[in-house]
Amino acid sequence: MLMADLLSVAESERVAALGGLDARTQGELGQFFTPAVAAQLIASIPRLPEGGTLRVLDPGAGSGVLAAALVSRALPERSELSIEIIAVERDPLVLPSLRATLTACEQAGGGRVHARAVEADFILDSVGLDSSLNFEGQFDLVIENPPYGKLAVSSAHRAAMRAAGVDAPNLYAAFLSLSVAALREGGQVVAITPRSFFNGPYFGAFRAHLLDSIALDRVHVFDSRSTVFADTGVLQENVIFAGTRGAAPGVVELSVSRDHTDDVSTRAVAYDEVVFPNDPNRFIRLATDAEDTAVAEVVLSQPCSLADLGVQVSTGRVVVFRSRHALRAVAQSGAAPLIYPGNLRDGGVIWPREIRKPQWFQPTDDKDRAMLLPEGWYAIVKRFSAKEERRRIVASVWSPLENPGKVAFENHLNVCHIGGHGLDEDLANGIALWLNSSVIDKFFRTFSGHTQVNATDLRSLRFPTAAILRDLGRNSAASQLEVDSLVRELIAA
Repeated sequence: MLMADLLSVAESERVAALGGLDARTQGELGQFFTPAVAAQLIASIPRLPEGGTLRVLDPGAGSGVLAAALVSRALPERSELSIEIIAVERDPLVLPSLRATLTACEQAGGGRVHARAVEADFILDSVGLDSSLNFEGQFDLVIENPPYGKLAVSSAHRAAMRAAGVDAPNLYAAFLSLSVAALREGGQVVAITPRSFFNGPYFGAFRAHLLDSIALDRVHVFDSRSTVFADTGVLQENVIFAGTRGAAPGVVELSVSRDHTDDVSTRAVAYDEVVFPNDPNRFIRLATDAEDTAVAEVVLSQPCSLADLGVQVSTGRVVVFRSRHALRAVAQSGAAPLIYPGNLRDGGVIWPREIRKPQWFQPTDDKDRAMLLPEGWYAIVKRFSAKEERRRIVASVWSPLENPGKVAFENHLNVCHIGGHGLDEDLANGIALWLNSSVIDKFFRTFSGHTQVNATDLRSLRFPTAAILRDLGRNSAASQLEVDSLVRELIAA
């Protein structure tokens, strides 16, 4: 069988497997099968020995397209290499397609490929009470597209992972943890996953565990959110990453393409440019070109964090579904302005505004009154930006001049304050202007692949001194060009 024929078989089996999936079950299992063209890119990344036997694990194998892509690459490149593949899949409806693909791999290998499908739950059968898989330290390579989906705190899968010493909040995090454990020392994991675990507190414990276990070899970024899994309806920023178990950090290859078919641009950077040595959050930052690196150097050279400025950042206190009794659509005596992300426009706040949300918050007891902040100036940042917005960080300033008195902020906002009180006007304006600059936007994108901006993200950013921020805040800027011009002048000074 020709290698092209092998990939055609694998892609046909993938399409057939997708056609037989129930949408509800697919969502529960986090099944998003890898298209053949993406599989070829993933399979191009692993290191291949010159000869001997390469032991490969494909957990959550689906229809087996990754195994087929790896075989179709490895056999022509390494004439002395044999491959043993273990492909784990829990969905019995998918297993016939997986077995057909693995059979095609063996036929293409002419005796050099041995492949076996294992019906098992990769998590529970690896670390659960009745675990039957014994993969620890057994493989030279794990290649995978793990399932995507959250693990509830009470779920059996998450409990099993905690018992094994890892808190994995997501299916793919659990798979990655077990995949690394399945590698021998010096073995390599290559995976396509959402980029979301690269930053933020949600994946903090998992990220630390992963980076303590492997040294990153390569990270590939897709510029487009929609093309990698186009036929499955996934809108997700994906990365392919490779890491070696037990290796010392060295050089990381960073690459980028718009999707899985475009030309790939690549650069090599020092490990400490990707995972900063003194970063307690262990964010994974991707400066994929020289411009990204220059921006990072500028931002990281700034002397202050928000804590250094004496500024705290918290999420807005009003959670709508818990406070419906206090929401008002029309002004009433004692009601305070209630600010949502939809009220933020062009660096300021338009309130009240027709956004189909109640614009007033009327406290009825002490618990409600605790939701209010005192009159003052506040720099506020959207926690979630729309995918079509030109910036990931969208900041504005709440001014008490037109609306004096207390104010309530909805939970989808981050609020910069000093001890629960407002900032001075110039500092609030300066912080918002700095955050709205293209410099910060580009820097933020090097370590954040999603549209959420956590308070932790803001605390990790660097800022100019309070005096410089106040000077910046005394300027008016009506457009992005004006904002960027002011920040460029500040940086050049």
